[in-house]
Amino acid sequence: MTMVTVRPYRHALDRLRGAGLRPTRQRLALARLLFDGCDRHISAEQLHSEALTSNIRVSLATVYNTLHQFTDVGLLREIVVDAGRSYFDTNTSDHHHFFFEKSGKLADIPAEMVGLTKIPDAPEGFNISRVEVIVRVNG
Repeated sequence: MTMVTVRPYRHALDRLRGAGLRPTRQRLALARLLFDGCDRHISAEQLHSEALTSNIRVSLATVYNTLHQFTDVGLLREIVVDAGRSYFDTNTSDHHHFFFEKSGKLADIPAEMVGLTKIPDAPEGFNISRVEVIVRVNG
């Protein structure tokens, strides 16, 4: 019987290649932090802190650039909660969010739990790509 060993970065490597991104050392390391667990919401600052704690030497600017590259190719969704504050969601399926204003946390709301009865037509020359609802809660 032969043992098949899987490299620890295999999952991250496959995701990057599948999205058409060159698997640089920093992209691989950040992808592993993002995707080797459960779906979650994370800010660039939180990911930068996790990277430093994991002895991954990367600048905050590189973290921001990488998160936006991952978003551009569909590996992440950016959730903008207010001016200057956004989170990146590893769950790219259609869904909505609760935003807890005091703690700054996000929680998923399944798409089927939100019903919209009226959506305006997109401006001429544009198409609606997605509708996202953020339900803000305090307390």
